[in-house]
Amino acid sequence: MGWIAISHKNGAWVDPVSMGRSAPGARPSPDLIRRGTILIETRLSAEMRPQILFAFERTRPGPGRFSLQALPNGGLVLVDAQGHEMTHGTLPFVSDGRLDVLRLTYSWDVDAGWARLTLERPESELIQTVEISEPRPISVDDLRLALEHDIRCDIGEAVSFVAVSDEIEPVGPMPGLTADVPITTTQGEKRAAEIVRGDLVVTDGGDVVPVLQVVKRMVPAHGSFRPIRLRAPYFGLKRDIAVAPQARLVMHGTQVEYMFGREAVLVPARHLVNESSAFVAKGPDLVTYHHLLLPGHEVLMAHECPLESLYIGRLRRKPEALASSVLAGFDRARLPEHAKPVWPVLKPFEAITLVTMHAA
Repeated sequence: MGWIAISHKNGAWVDPVSMGRSAPGARPSPDLIRRGTILIETRLSAEMRPQILFAFERTRPGPGRFSLQALPNGGLVLVDAQGHEMTHGTLPFVSDGRLDVLRLTYSWDVDAGWARLTLERPESELIQTVEISEPRPISVDDLRLALEHDIRCDIGEAVSFVAVSDEIEPVGPMPGLTADVPITTTQGEKRAAEIVRGDLVVTDGGDVVPVLQVVKRMVPAHGSFRPIRLRAPYFGLKRDIAVAPQARLVMHGTQVEYMFGREAVLVPARHLVNESSAFVAKGPDLVTYHHLLLPGHEVLMAHECPLESLYIGRLRRKPEALASSVLAGFDRARLPEHAKPVWPVLKPFEAITLVTMHAA
C-alpha cells in the first residue's frame, strides 16, 4: 500500500481502507501494522531541555507508550514500551546550533525481528542510522486516534508533519522530478514519468546518454518534500515545471563566473523560492517524484532548464546504505559511481544573491 496517514500543521489525511474504514462487505484491513514506517520532519529547539517530537499511548496489543524525543545534550531517543517490555534505541546527534530541517525515519519489521532509526539532514545530506532489535507491531486504532483525532498523543511544536506507511520506506538519495517535467530525449520531449530504461536523453552539451535506471518514490507533499514550482521565463524555462525542493538546477553565465569563479554551480530548488520566479506549490497530500540515473553525473534539459541527473556518489560501495535506499532493488554491480560533483552547491544566501542578480 504505502502511506496511510499524515498529520500536519493544517490538518490530517488518512487512507480510509488502510485505517479501518473499508466499505461494508470488503475484506477488513489488518488491525496491527507489523511492517511499516513512521516519518517525522522537524527542527530541533535551541532550548536546553528534552524535546518530545512524537509520542502516543498504546492500547494494543497491550497498554504502553511510544515516544521519540531529542535530548538537550544531543541525541535522539526512541522508547516503545508495552507492559513490562520495552524497545529502546539511541541515535547520537550533536547539534551545530543551526535550526536545519531534520528528517527522522523509524522503520520496523516484526516478523524479520529488526527496526532502524535514521536521521537525515536534507540540507547537508547527513545520514545516520542505528539498528533496533525486537520491534513491536503498532495498532491502526492507536495511530488513527493520534494522527487523525489528536487524542492521547503529543506532537512537538517544531514538527512539520508526521506520516505513517505500511511499507518500509527508503532513505538516502531521492528523485526530484514531478511526473510532468519534460525531459529532452532523442525522440523529443518526454514526461519524466514516461521515460524508461534504455531511453536516450540529450544533455545540455548535446551529448546523447542512455538511461540506466528510472526511479520513483511517493512521499508526503509536506515540509521539505512539498514541490517547488519554477516559473517561466526564469531559469530558461519555456513553461512552468514543478520539482522537489532538493532538485538542483545547473546555473551558469557571466554572473556565476564573476561571483564564484566557476563555470557553473548547483542550486537546490528550495533556495530559489521568492514568490516571484519560484514558489511552494499547492496540491494533494502525496506526490510522486521521478528521476533518471545515468552513467555519469549529467545535466538534463527540462523546457530548456538545466537540471542535474540523479546523483548517487559511491553508494554501490555501501551495501547497507544501498539496501535501505530507493535503489535497493537494482543490481549493485550495474550501478554507476559518481565522483564528487564538478560544480559547487550554493548555500542559501549565495543562491538568493545569484537569483536576485539574474532577476535584475
